[in-house]
Amino acid sequence: MPTRFLNRLKPDPYILALVLAAVVAAFLPVRGEYAAALDDVVSVAIGCLFFLYGARLPGGALREGIRHWRLHGAILLSTYALVPLLGLACAVLVPAVLTEPLYLGLLFLCVLPSTVQSSITFTSMAGGNVAAAICAATFSNVLGVLLTPLLAGLLVAEGTGAVPLDALPKIVLLLLVPFLLGQLARRWIGEWVRGHARVLGKLDRCVILGVVYTAFSQGTVAGIWRQLTPLRLLLLGVVAMGLLVVVLAVTAAAARWCGFSRPDRIALVFAGSKKSLASGLPMASVLFPAASVGLVVLPLMIYHQLQLITCAWLARRFAADRLAAETDAPVKPRGDRASPA
Repeated sequence: MPTRFLNRLKPDPYILALVLAAVVAAFLPVRGEYAAALDDVVSVAIGCLFFLYGARLPGGALREGIRHWRLHGAILLSTYALVPLLGLACAVLVPAVLTEPLYLGLLFLCVLPSTVQSSITFTSMAGGNVAAAICAATFSNVLGVLLTPLLAGLLVAEGTGAVPLDALPKIVLLLLVPFLLGQLARRWIGEWVRGHARVLGKLDRCVILGVVYTAFSQGTVAGIWRQLTPLRLLLLGVVAMGLLVVVLAVTAAAARWCGFSRPDRIALVFAGSKKSLASGLPMASVLFPAASVGLVVLPLMIYHQLQLITCAWLARRFAADRLAAETDAPVKPRGDRASPA
């Protein structure tokens, strides 16, 4: 039992790689002309990344969303209304618990789209509506290319007085245009992209590692890490965990109140609580000033690990409950024969 519990707490290897990239950047940051060249390379790579996102996402999400509009509407409300409002409520934690840059990162985390892969994986593990999870996560990411920069601008302005949408031309050029081109090219290259998902997934991760190294290098050169103490980091983890627990509880209660079936409730809980690291890190590097990106993405990195651990446990719990219910269900007699006396 203790071994199984410790296995659940084992950090995601990808998160460890991101942390290692941040540590390397803290001690060996890239500077000067090399930093400018690396920033240009990463910018081009982000454009390619969003082109592949557009080509990879399956079509039909909008049509499916219309057919099951109540469920997908609830998931979108959780992703783009409930969580952002909770983020705004965390303003009371500044500056006693969260510094201004960490709160900025928390707000940014709250407006990100849902994950695709982990939403589907956990919904499947728990015996939920996998088709709905695929549709909801896909639709969330399509909207996220437009909604995340818009909401980030509105909420960051509300919470801090600073608007990151000065980078609007860069957002359009590096995020929106490549994504739309990928969607247009999907009919010709979509199958090929999905068929090479493993190789392209490794490419995605390499690009994101480059984003993290560049962001943390710029933060190190700017000297912003003096704001981050071990206590601040611990408090940030507590806040991120509290945010996740509240979202899970509210989505579960809302699913029951709406009268959704058990598979649909599971899809709402998992797809409505996730935040995408894969989309968030490249977006942050485009939306925010280079020197502040490192601190801005910290809440997302912590939340991502917490959602993996918590939702893995929750998915196993749902699966165990379903198995117990099936085992305890009475067996119906076959035919109409009377039972023997």
